Amino acid sequence: MRSDLVFSAAAQVSNRYLLTSIASKATRMLHRPNRRLEDTSNNVLRLFGRANPLADGGPFDAVALTPPRRQLAAQASNE
Repeated sequence: MRSDLVFSAAAQVSNRYLLTSIASKATRMLHRPNRRLEDTSNNVLRLFGRANPLADGGPFDAVALTPPRRQLAAQASNE
């Protein structure tokens, strides 16, 4: 169940707001077309439950969760 996944991920990241923020960014980063978003979210929570996503060298450090420079440049040109 997803609640079990959330509780195991919350053991790694103590701040709930930070957990949801990182999980949503990681879900957007890992999601593939033609796949269910729910499955991607569950996979992210499973990964977070196994290892601290904020640890140095972890799978989702702050550098990996920032958008690529091309995306930032495209957003700036659209504004």
